[in-house]
Amino acid sequence: MTHPSASAGGSFRIGGDLPVHRLGYGTMRLVGEGAWGEPADPAEARRVLRRAVELGVTLIDTADAYGPEIAERLIAEALHPYPPGLVIATKGGITRQGPAKTEYVGRAGYLIQCVEMSLRRLRLDRIELYQLHRIDPRTPLEESLGALLQMQQQGKIRHIGLSEVTPAQIEQAQKIVPIVSVQNRYSLADRRHEETLAWCQQRNIAFLPWYPIAAGKLLKPENPAAETLARIAARHHATPAQLSLAWLLHRSPVMLPIPGTSKVAHLEENIAAASLQLSDAEWAEMEAAAQS
Repeated sequence: MTHPSASAGGSFRIGGDLPVHRLGYGTMRLVGEGAWGEPADPAEARRVLRRAVELGVTLIDTADAYGPEIAERLIAEALHPYPPGLVIATKGGITRQGPAKTEYVGRAGYLIQCVEMSLRRLRLDRIELYQLHRIDPRTPLEESLGALLQMQQQGKIRHIGLSEVTPAQIEQAQKIVPIVSVQNRYSLADRRHEETLAWCQQRNIAFLPWYPIAAGKLLKPENPAAETLARIAARHHATPAQLSLAWLLHRSPVMLPIPGTSKVAHLEENIAAASLQLSDAEWAEMEAAAQS
C-alpha cells in the first residue's frame, strides 16, 4: 500500500452513465468545527483536495451547508479548471445557524437559489449529482423535487439524489423525478439503514454512507470490538479505521464511501484502504465483533 489509489476500490456508474471510483472524498471536515467557519489551515485544505485527485478520487461530495458555502469555494479554488472525469456532488436544503445548528428548508424558490449559487461557487455550468440534503417536513416533496426537476430540465443538474431517507420516501420521490443516489448515515458501527441499503442494491442506486468510520467509535479501547479490529488490522499492516472503510467497499457493490479529513496524511491513509483484501472469515469476524 505504498502507492494508494482510489481506483483499487473499483468503479460504479451513478445513474448508469456517470462513472466514478467507488472510494470518494467528503468535504465536511475541510471547514471549521460543526461545519461552521473557515478551515484551521486553508492551505492544507487545498492540498488535501489536490492530493485526493492525484490519488485517483473521482467523486468529491460537498454541500452548500459546509461552512456554509466555504467547502464549495475551496473546491473551486483548489481544483478549477477541473480534470476530466471528476464528479463534484453537492447538496442543498439545509440552512445553518451556527456550529452544528441546522434547519431544513425545501421551498422551491430556496432550492432553485441553492442550485444557482452552488453553480457559481463551484464554477460549473452543470452539477453532475445534486442531492436534496434533507426532506423538509413542512414542504410537500412534490414542491422540493419539482424545483430540482426544473433545474434538471434546464440542464443545470444531471442527476438527482436524496439524503437520510427510507425506501418508502425514495419510492415517493421516484414518482416525481428519477433518483440515482442515496446518502445515509452508515458504517460498520452503525447499520441502522440496512433496509435502505438493500433497497438501493436491488435497484443499482448508489449508496453514499456518511460518517463512514463513526468518528472512531469502534476503535476506542472500551469498545469490545476494538481488540478484534486491531488484531485483524495488524495482520494486514493496516489500521482499524482502514478496515472500516475496506468493509464498506466489501459490503455492497453500490456502496460509495466518502470519508473526510483535513489532513493530507490522513487522506492517504484512507485511500490506501481501497487496496485491503481480507478473507471471508475475517470480514465475518469483524461484523460479529462490531455487533456484539
